[in-house]
Amino acid sequence: MHREHVLSTKELSRDDIETVLDRAADIAHSGTDRSRYADTILALLFFEPSTRTKMSFDTAMKRLGGTTIDMGSVESSSVTKGESLADTIRVIEGYADAIVLRHPSEGAAKMASEFADVPIINAGDGAGQHPTQTLLDLHTIRENVGFDDLSVGIMGDLKYGRTVHSLAHALTKIDARQHFISPESLRLPRSVRFDLHEDGANVREHTDLDDVLSTLDVLYVTRIQRERFPDENEYREVAGQYRITEDALEDANDDLIVMHPLPRVDEIAPGVDTTTHARYFEQAHNGVPVRMALLDLLLQGETQ
Repeated sequence: MHREHVLSTKELSRDDIETVLDRAADIAHSGTDRSRYADTILALLFFEPSTRTKMSFDTAMKRLGGTTIDMGSVESSSVTKGESLADTIRVIEGYADAIVLRHPSEGAAKMASEFADVPIINAGDGAGQHPTQTLLDLHTIRENVGFDDLSVGIMGDLKYGRTVHSLAHALTKIDARQHFISPESLRLPRSVRFDLHEDGANVREHTDLDDVLSTLDVLYVTRIQRERFPDENEYREVAGQYRITEDALEDANDDLIVMHPLPRVDEIAPGVDTTTHARYFEQAHNGVPVRMALLDLLLQGETQ
């Protein structure tokens, strides 16, 4: 994998994806040489809240044998003094061998990469992209159902969900059939639909999960974001229609897996957790070996 930065799944080829997933599977099975990264430092710059992404990157670097430094909260950083993102990047790259960046502005990671001489890894940029989430999603899918003749349903907030946008582009690279299920107000943005069409994606849009549930290998559920609705009643009406329960999965294939990038609110009932379909906690755990693999591949040129 010959890349300076990881900014978007649009830029990843199928070979890139397979390389990361193969390395992650190898790490999960055999571990890695911790001495190789004894002097390596990963900087964590999170301008938005994070639990899984931040902690799994922290864990990944430490399991590789390196260390991390953390900007901490925005309120405790020089950002509150008016420091620009470009200047922050210029400073932090002098302290670390790579930078993981989460930022509320779409395109922030790409802009940061123009000022950095160390690898920038996009950990989420507004409603844009979240490529490392997609890599762990794909790892979960490949380990459970494989990539051959794959049918994936993606349900919930498709308009603002960066995990959805990243995953859709990546699924196009592996020729998966994609079914997008959402209320009309939260369907995929026109720009994303255009890009998928240009790339030859096999895409269908639906408002009702029952129309496609029996055909799916994977159901990827996302949170419908209450904060996007000016009317609380409108939110409740829509959210109630897109809730997965044990009863809702009665017509699903026995081998269907249910995924969710987390955190969930009430879009997946707790009763689903104990079914054979649930994979969202396994999915979250996969963030460590996948991010270990990605860091290993990005940093090996720096450590050889």
